[in-house]
Amino acid sequence: MIIGHHLIWTAYGWWLPNDPRGSTSHEIRNDVITQLGQLHHGRRDAQPAGWEVGQFYRQAEKLLQHQLLTFSAEELGAIAESFTEVVSQRKYTCYACAILPDHVHILIRKHRDRAEEMIANLQEASRLRLRQRGTRGPDHPVWGGPGWKVFQDHPDDIRRTIRYINDNPAKLKLPGQRWAFVKGYDRWPLHKGHSPNSPYATRRRGEPF
Repeated sequence: MIIGHHLIWTAYGWWLPNDPRGSTSHEIRNDVITQLGQLHHGRRDAQPAGWEVGQFYRQAEKLLQHQLLTFSAEELGAIAESFTEVVSQRKYTCYACAILPDHVHILIRKHRDRAEEMIANLQEASRLRLRQRGTRGPDHPVWGGPGWKVFQDHPDDIRRTIRYINDNPAKLKLPGQRWAFVKGYDRWPLHKGHSPNSPYATRRRGEPF
């Protein structure tokens, strides 16, 4: 029983199907970037060195249709503003978010919107915000595709993913992030006052939490 979604997506051009780290893609649809190497579906067991990944994207930049860009500190703030509006308007409950120079991690509680809709809503609002600010031209893609999702079905998954997302900025030597739209995890759906006869509680009864 799904209780949350870890949603991940990248800025334009930053996680290609033949990325040396592996990817979630099943095919390479652009013949031009086949020059960069073969597709490897899934995360590689032996991860490449940072210089190898950097070299791959320096080569990719020469082949991509649009310039390979990262988000500035100002743009990260603008993206956060747009996320704040979407979370409020759609009534999402967000437990963690890291907005990074080339990708986003966000953890959202189960909602009437499907994971794909959540990503689409957040991407569209942030794309429009950056274009309004004039930091992205009308022809330059902001995001690199529909991203991917990791289902969360246990409170331990939620807690583990919160730690993982919150640690992401430090891995890139960036300051920690605190966004107004992120709330603390209250052990939902086993939060204080939950019904012991709810479908989730009944399913999980007897398991350690």
